Amino acid sequence: MTFVKRLPGVVSRLILGLSLWFTVPAAFAEYGLNFQKPVTAIGHKLLDLHNMIIIICVIIFVIVFGFMFYSIFAHRKSRGHKAAQFHENATLEVVWTVIPFLILVSMALPSTATLLEMGDTSKSDLTVKITAYQWKWKYDYPDQDIGFFSALATPRDQIENKAAKGEHYLLEVDNPIVLPVGKKVRLLVTANDVIHAWWVPQLGVKKDAIPGFINEMWTRIDEPGLYRGQCAELCGKDHGFMPIVVQAVSPEDFTKWVAMQKDKAAAESAGGDKTWSKDDLVEKGKKVYASTCAACHGANGEGMGPFPKMAGSKIANGPLADHLNIVMNGKAGTAMQAFAAQLSDTDIAAVVTFERNGFGNQTGDVVQPTQVKALRK
Repeated sequence: MTFVKRLPGVVSRLILGLSLWFTVPAAFAEYGLNFQKPVTAIGHKLLDLHNMIIIICVIIFVIVFGFMFYSIFAHRKSRGHKAAQFHENATLEVVWTVIPFLILVSMALPSTATLLEMGDTSKSDLTVKITAYQWKWKYDYPDQDIGFFSALATPRDQIENKAAKGEHYLLEVDNPIVLPVGKKVRLLVTANDVIHAWWVPQLGVKKDAIPGFINEMWTRIDEPGLYRGQCAELCGKDHGFMPIVVQAVSPEDFTKWVAMQKDKAAAESAGGDKTWSKDDLVEKGKKVYASTCAACHGANGEGMGPFPKMAGSKIANGPLADHLNIVMNGKAGTAMQAFAAQLSDTDIAAVVTFERNGFGNQTGDVVQPTQVKALRK
């Protein structure tokens, strides 16, 4: 009896406690019980919507089950209670129809407003095209005329448990996407091979990358920093090795970064016209292989499952023209991609030279970037 008398007070205190719990997102984000700290206006709105809906659901749960358990306990048959018999009650039916309707409307209005705002990519200050590949990202800045690939930078030794895991294990890349703070950035998302998804929780953005189709979204970052995400659509063998890193910088630093990228591209273009030594090509090719080829052919060229090994392979030890052709144009009906559009002339020359002179292969062949350039014509 004492418990029954105290039940309404217990329920009210429980509702208040749960309300406080979900209205302090920063505290619980710190302990991993909520969203990561948002750094965009949309991210904050999504977190607020999430908390509001959770609170509504919890309150409904507590009230419904509180009354249910109270009724079961306080009106049990052993105390002589008998179930009431009635067939209709217009007032009650109106109440339990109107209240859920109002609750749904209270959730739908802010949700719809946020969805419409998320889809409005007009009046953007910058456009970035994001193209997903197995298993890396390409970022193109059409207005700045620059573009680059971004791939996993976690050392293979960590992945293969030969070294201790780093702080950002599987969430670090060689080239992060760089965006200016306080600017509306329009993001065009597509894919080259299979369906992927570009997702950065702290920005409050996630969009499927679909081959042959371009999806749009936008973001405006409030604070400089590094924000990490991942591919959020199962996309094959190395789906879990496809991280995203967004580096948010001031508009002034963004301008400097663009200039540096253009200088870097010019230097790479110049490198395609010079004659490289075998040692330099092998050294560069080793890096290209690690970031581009090792996921399928193995870090040591030993192959992985259905993916053929490079050590002693017919391709790496066969005619040079066939080797260049399969690297540049891929092989139909297999997982071997065409890398002509993904790698520069120098990168292709370097990786083919490395494969033909590494892993125990000793063809002695040296491929110059000018040879690759000639094959593109």
